[in-house]
Amino acid sequence: MRDRPANTGGNRGRPRIPLPDWLSGDDPAGAPPAQPKLRFRTVFVSDFHLGTAGCNAVLLLDFLHAIECDTLYLVGDIVDGWQIKKGWYWPQAHNDVVRCILKMATLGTRVVYLPGNHDEAFRDYVGLEFGGVELLPEDIHVTADGRRLLVVHGDAFDAVVLYARWLAFLGDSAYTFLLKANAVYNAVRRRLDLPYWSLSTYAKRKVKNAVQFISRFEETVAHAAAERGVDGVVCGHIHTAEIRQFGDLTYYNDGDWVESCTALVEHEDGRMEVLDWHEHARSALSARRAEARRPALTTSA
Repeated sequence: MRDRPANTGGNRGRPRIPLPDWLSGDDPAGAPPAQPKLRFRTVFVSDFHLGTAGCNAVLLLDFLHAIECDTLYLVGDIVDGWQIKKGWYWPQAHNDVVRCILKMATLGTRVVYLPGNHDEAFRDYVGLEFGGVELLPEDIHVTADGRRLLVVHGDAFDAVVLYARWLAFLGDSAYTFLLKANAVYNAVRRRLDLPYWSLSTYAKRKVKNAVQFISRFEETVAHAAAERGVDGVVCGHIHTAEIRQFGDLTYYNDGDWVESCTALVEHEDGRMEVLDWHEHARSALSARRAEARRPALTTSA
């Protein structure tokens, strides 16, 4: 791993919280992939919702093992404290995700964690360092081509979360039910050898109010970021990956790892791109199937 970029600020003097024993071991799923890693300057991911059955931890691990970067931003809702309060759910794959991220931090990646509303308990620890992971309320990221991007989870711009928390919890319960139905639906599709298809994403796009909310949210975030004098804003929260221009300001949303399984990446020249890891996995599966169907070459005696 190359040296950290000069604009990252480092973590000198930052109070450190020691790791518990169950997290301090080696990443058990950390075997390097057969193919070379995908190299990025910066990776932005959010909305893992670890601690819920909806988290696509297996695909998330596949992504984390396939990349390397100078800086990894965890843009909120990494752990779902709302659901954990209702009932404990934490399979081994969720441990593996945490260990993989901590391993990246020990190997030289700058890892920045910006807590969201579902993991708001971690906001009490901003300014500290946990296993090499910096906890910050927000950050200003400077791209390779000199643009200043405000990085923040985004719930501060969500009127439902701010002013009607009971409605937010009610919506979260309905959403959790839809994700469970989504898991059953896709289990059937896997048995039929069909690719993943997000029932929850389809429903969200078909509901007029949800579409209007997403549009208003994007406009609100972009307007607030423009008042901060930055060139762009990176957020998560609404589980909808997007790159959209508002005047001179660029709005980026990195999506989630429950429905879309997407990440926002910065290439070495500063170019930004949304990676759809579901599509990547489907393409890789198709390539393996095509290779398996290819007749073996035989040599004549």
